[in-house]
Amino acid sequence: MSVIFRPARPLLGLAIVLALAGCAASAARPTAVEANVTTKAVGYLDARAVPASLALVPAPPAAGSAGFALDEQVSREARALRGSPRFAQATLDAELAFPEGANQFSCAVDIDVDAVKTPALYRLLERSRIDASAATKVAKNHYQRPRPFMGNGEPTCTPDDEAGLRSNGSYPSGHTSIGWAWALILSEIAPDRADAIQARGRNYGESRLVCNVHWQSDILEGRFMGAAAVARLHDNAAFQRDLLAARSEIAAARKAGLHSSRNCTAEEAVLKVRPQSAL
Repeated sequence: MSVIFRPARPLLGLAIVLALAGCAASAARPTAVEANVTTKAVGYLDARAVPASLALVPAPPAAGSAGFALDEQVSREARALRGSPRFAQATLDAELAFPEGANQFSCAVDIDVDAVKTPALYRLLERSRIDASAATKVAKNHYQRPRPFMGNGEPTCTPDDEAGLRSNGSYPSGHTSIGWAWALILSEIAPDRADAIQARGRNYGESRLVCNVHWQSDILEGRFMGAAAVARLHDNAAFQRDLLAARSEIAAARKAGLHSSRNCTAEEAVLKVRPQSAL
């Protein structure tokens, strides 16, 4: 049935049009946490559903404590890898922008992730990335922990990012939260590759140690917040829909005999190198 606005009642017609426009604008306005100014993607979680990092993680280790002594030991071991293939891999792991970031776990899952060929999987990773990052922000802003390179004066693997990193708290690690969230999600939808995926989740966070931009305690609490984010995501209907659709996409890729196009043998060999004292 169509609605006819009669000339005899122009004000009523205008009121209806404005009301409908207001409803449409309200429906289109995203309530989830925004990613950043460079992307239109939003997380699955409403801001009120994001885990409360300040309530969930303890304060970072204080200078002079046994915890900070371990942080320093791991940092020294990680920095010794500068110039090695592991350092080069850590540089690649720093990239979280999509589409490049979508394939950080390509070898672990043994599939290429593509916005056209695997749209649900691509969307699942991109949107959960935003939620896992948001899960660390309140604690990061509160503690404003200086990053390792700010104290030791040694290079990072992403020098162009250093200015921004100086004003962005180190604790807990956002990259690690994202990597561990992805590891948990991907293990659920590709259980045949769960061991490889979870190992990738661990070494993805450790790349931040090698990059000289995070302490080990940042990494450990980043994993915790990634897991907290995934727990909240499982109560989200849109996330559940994409999870099921992504599982079907992976099953179809397996049936078609598709595999990751990366040099996964080389990548896996490099990622076996890790700081000895890292937990």
